[in-house]
Amino acid sequence: MSDALKHECGIALVRLLKPLEYYKEKYGTAFYGVNKMYLMMEKQHNRGQDGAGFASIKLDVDPGERYISRVRSNASQPIQDIFAQINKRINEEFSEHPEYKDDVAAQKKNIPYLGELFLGHVRYGTFGGNSVENVHPFLRQNNWMHRNLIIAGNFNMTNTNQLFDSLIELGMHPKEKADTITVMEKIGHFLDDEVRKLYKKSKAKGLSKIEASPYIVDNLNVTKILKKSSKSWDGGYAMAGLLGHGDAFVFRDPAGIRPAYYYKDDEVVVVASERPVIQTVFNVPFEEVKEIDPGTAIIIKKNGSLGISQIIEPLERKSCSFERIYFSRGSDAEIYQERKELGRLVMPKVLEAINYDTENSVFSFIPNTAETSFYGMLDAAQNELNKQKNEAILKEKEGLTKERLQQIQAHKIRTEKIAIKDVKLRTFITDDSSRDDLVAHVYDVTYGVVKSTDNLVIIDDSIVRGTTLKKSILKMLDRLNPKQIVVVSSAPQIRYPDCYGIDMARLEKLIAFQAALALHKEKGNINIVDEIYAKCKAQVNVADHEQINHVKELYAPFTDEEISDKIATIISDESIKSKVKVIFQSVDDLHIACPKNLGDWYFTGNYPTDGGNRVVNKAFINFVEGNPERAY
Repeated sequence: MSDALKHECGIALVRLLKPLEYYKEKYGTAFYGVNKMYLMMEKQHNRGQDGAGFASIKLDVDPGERYISRVRSNASQPIQDIFAQINKRINEEFSEHPEYKDDVAAQKKNIPYLGELFLGHVRYGTFGGNSVENVHPFLRQNNWMHRNLIIAGNFNMTNTNQLFDSLIELGMHPKEKADTITVMEKIGHFLDDEVRKLYKKSKAKGLSKIEASPYIVDNLNVTKILKKSSKSWDGGYAMAGLLGHGDAFVFRDPAGIRPAYYYKDDEVVVVASERPVIQTVFNVPFEEVKEIDPGTAIIIKKNGSLGISQIIEPLERKSCSFERIYFSRGSDAEIYQERKELGRLVMPKVLEAINYDTENSVFSFIPNTAETSFYGMLDAAQNELNKQKNEAILKEKEGLTKERLQQIQAHKIRTEKIAIKDVKLRTFITDDSSRDDLVAHVYDVTYGVVKSTDNLVIIDDSIVRGTTLKKSILKMLDRLNPKQIVVVSSAPQIRYPDCYGIDMARLEKLIAFQAALALHKEKGNINIVDEIYAKCKAQVNVADHEQINHVKELYAPFTDEEISDKIATIISDESIKSKVKVIFQSVDDLHIACPKNLGDWYFTGNYPTDGGNRVVNKAFINFVEGNPERAY
């Protein structure tokens, strides 16, 4: 992807179902769970590199013994950093106490991080800064084991302010307004309430205070807690939580916006944000890794039993299509085929742009995430070439010579590795012209393979802001002196802000939004901005379910092609000599390629939750008023 785009987060949960001695005997180490957590988090580093965190819980410990361990890092390589800290502590214990080596009970009692229940998180910071205090998992501590709560998630709430206010109404004093804190405190409130009620019931049954604890463990209703906590949530989320005594849950939003998968056998229960992570780390087939359904939670009790509960009535499924286009690992069997299909489906527009001249066209891709869609585009190009060969042979069949036949058959699709991404260039120079010159060299190109008579077709997975295209990629491609540069996006035009976890909050940063504004200016209709602004302002105090996305009116007068052509103009300054054409995937073809992930709000403005329309209108108000803050 050419535009730097922070997004998403990743979660990993492991619950060991056997005693630790089992793993020591079978796998040679009681730290089997810790090792698997490292692999699961490392396999999801694509989902977050601003921070990482790890938490573990030991089951059935004696009072006075520490049973929760947590480590977090915002270092430059946070996953490696937290596991370096864990390994250092473990090795120190073994060095000081060599007698622990074959004594699993002593290891569990005395060595931190060893346990039966683990939760990990990798973070991209779209809100709240990148201090270690913003890194998950978050911990809500209490001397009652059952009331300790550890939370980590891949989520963004659109109504954090309302959630914050609801906590105040409950008499609480939250330490900050971040959605993670508000969500954790909401769950914590109803967890406390449930524990108190169960304690009263235990007393009514004549149980002693000590006997009350196992009664609470056996009867704690996690489903009820989650139902009460999530009544007013509006957003996309895959929320994971651990309770101090050993219950755990992972809860997915009712529209299925954020992904979550799980696997269970007689040794482990595993949850991750991506299916191939579980497949690879635990060596299990595709069909044995299940998706958590929208609106449901998997709940793992302390006794190891796994249940699936509906927490919220599911909405129309609108799973994030950007997961399939870009975010998730391309090694997923379905995602790989879907990305190829995206490349194949956009090819008819490419052929029109190059006037079906495959002989004088070079095809390539922006490294690295567009590579798979490039293969799909090539498949379609090869089909077109085969068609051209067949037509030529049939047309000339009467006088076709062996030499001419060989000439026709020798025609091949020309593919080259054109764009090469160099190491990240950094500068402390504040002069804009100097910085722009350095930015232009983020990408390099391969010389000597493109002729002045060639079309140069290059595909990217998406075009968000167009900044890197304008300041780097196009300038470098133009040095090859092609006849035409055709920039292809396997995703449709990104027209609207995201509010569910992707760092696309400001409308004015989106190149499609800039193009629509430019077209209105050209047509003398820029007053439409004031009209939309007035409509958005009129809805400021309107309930979320009554909000209308008025920003759609900005794009309504124009075809997709008009906006694409204007984008081509915007990203091509006067220094570009080659003709530039920009082609985007259509929304209809996106749905054909990714039929299970129909969440397309950033392309269509059709938000899956009520809060989305409020966010897009607020984003437009912020744009007009020059307010740089995000709208949620």
